[in-house]
Amino acid sequence: MSRLEDHCWSCSCSPKAETKHSSSGANWLASKAEEMMSIITSVLSNAYLSLHDVRTANLIRRGLVLFTVGAFLALVLNLLQIQRNVTLFPEEVMTTLFSSAWWIPPCCGTGAAVVGLLYPCLDSHLGEPHKFKREWASVMRCIAVFVGINHASVKLDFDNNVQLSLTLAALSLGLWWTFDRSRSGFGLGITTAFLATLITQLLVYNGVYQYTSPDFLYVRSWLPCIFFSGGVTVGNIGRQLAMGGVEKPHMD
Repeated sequence: MSRLEDHCWSCSCSPKAETKHSSSGANWLASKAEEMMSIITSVLSNAYLSLHDVRTANLIRRGLVLFTVGAFLALVLNLLQIQRNVTLFPEEVMTTLFSSAWWIPPCCGTGAAVVGLLYPCLDSHLGEPHKFKREWASVMRCIAVFVGINHASVKLDFDNNVQLSLTLAALSLGLWWTFDRSRSGFGLGITTAFLATLITQLLVYNGVYQYTSPDFLYVRSWLPCIFFSGGVTVGNIGRQLAMGGVEKPHMD
């Protein structure tokens, strides 16, 4: 009789033991899965933060380069216009080190950084990566043509400003067609020309400086052409910097 009771007791306890064992195994698997998920999440989070830091550093580097280029070009081209008496500043400005207003280089540098960073962003947003003449040699030629257009604006003599404006407009469109040919480039160039001309008109209206022989709301009628070609030029620099490297010229 005692053997029968022991047998029944052992049979009644065995399911409980198996249930306890399987429950502990499931808890172990759950804890290991949770640990693995925590490790994967940590690795992905660190990778994202690292990638974000790299992108941020790259963005800052490109912005600084564009700011420097824009400030330098603004200083040189503004001095050219002052020497040719195209723009007139107050006498206290002309006694400074560079004979130019101190705020022009940083303002133009900031504008160049914004425009240059917008160009590749807009290309990416539209899904139209710009691959036309993507090489530094082409970018340098574009800068040279832009400087030449600025030089022509103060050197060429026409009977009236309208003829000069039409000539510079043709040259600016030629610059865009030769080095850009993108819808985003043309649209941003027009936007840059409009906003920059409007800001210049407000500055002249408030007496900050003035243009000689103004024929287009306090400024010269060819000024939008200069800003358009400048936007295209800075955009090409920004696109090339966004590529993250120097491409070799294509050989025919």
